[in-house]
Amino acid sequence: MAALAWLLIPLVAAIGAGLWGSWANRTRNVRGDGPELIGYARFREAMERERTGS
Repeated sequence: MAALAWLLIPLVAAIGAGLWGSWANRTRNVRGDGPELIGYARFREAMERERTGS
């Protein structure tokens, strides 16, 4: 019976690792770079205005 318990430990660990791996690699909704690029373009425009306004 003790040998069976020692064989079940790696089996449970492998199942747990497989479940964690599938959860860690799940697909997520990514919003993309759109908002960041728009903000950067506004920042660049403001810096250009500041440079030409002085």
